[in-house]
Amino acid sequence: MTARITLLVDGRRVESVAGRPLGAVLHGEGNPILRRTAKGEEPRGLFCGMGICFECLVTVDGRPNIRACITPVSDGMRIETGRP
Repeated sequence: MTARITLLVDGRRVESVAGRPLGAVLHGEGNPILRRTAKGEEPRGLFCGMGICFECLVTVDGRPNIRACITPVSDGMRIETGRP
């Protein structure tokens, strides 16, 4: 049996399975846009899915620039995306 956890995504409670990749959780919750570029505010989200491209950067527990695609979720995580 896999443990169910709760995380906060932009202030909203989201339930998941412990250890699942954060990028998969966010995408499954309807969050295809995870940040916007500094120049031009272009939307960015999951692209390579394996930690190479840095398009899926989010803030996790106050730490910026965390790659969502390779970060496993854990109970109580607070995620901030660059969504408006």
